[in-house]
Amino acid sequence: MRFSRIIATLGVACLVSLPAYAQTAKAPLKDAAGKDVGSVDLVQTPHGVLLKLSLTGIPEGEHAFHVHAVGKCEPPFTSAGGHFNPGSKKHGMEAAEGSHAGDMPNLHVPASGVLVVEIANPAISLVKGQPNSVFDADGSAIVIHAKADDYKSDPAGNAGDRIACGVIVQ
Repeated sequence: MRFSRIIATLGVACLVSLPAYAQTAKAPLKDAAGKDVGSVDLVQTPHGVLLKLSLTGIPEGEHAFHVHAVGKCEPPFTSAGGHFNPGSKKHGMEAAEGSHAGDMPNLHVPASGVLVVEIANPAISLVKGQPNSVFDADGSAIVIHAKADDYKSDPAGNAGDRIACGVIVQ
């Protein structure tokens, strides 16, 4: 009997010490015609969110890639609002005042239109209730732009039209 209590106590201690299961989300990406062009899997980490991006059919070249402030993707995707910016920062990774939480590095899509890449964003969270959570009252979306982000022009980096969009969902 005593042995079984020790085992039970150890089992509970082990369960209590395990980290909470990683929170995850996804964003299926579509172009303005409604065609599937990829997806983003998001994983909460101790240091922000890891975005695992898989694209098919995006035009070759350099494209801006952002988290936008509203979870709506109605073509031409202006419904997604501006960049996710809970800290009211200036745009661009080169901005002295800091960048929007939704600012991320440009994507370099090869001629095949197929790209698989992982990007860490330490400025966003999947944890509801946190000030930088993408799951705020109106949700958030992932947007890919026609052109590259220049990393400095406020508010959007002269990135051009929005060519793909996906609402972030759990």
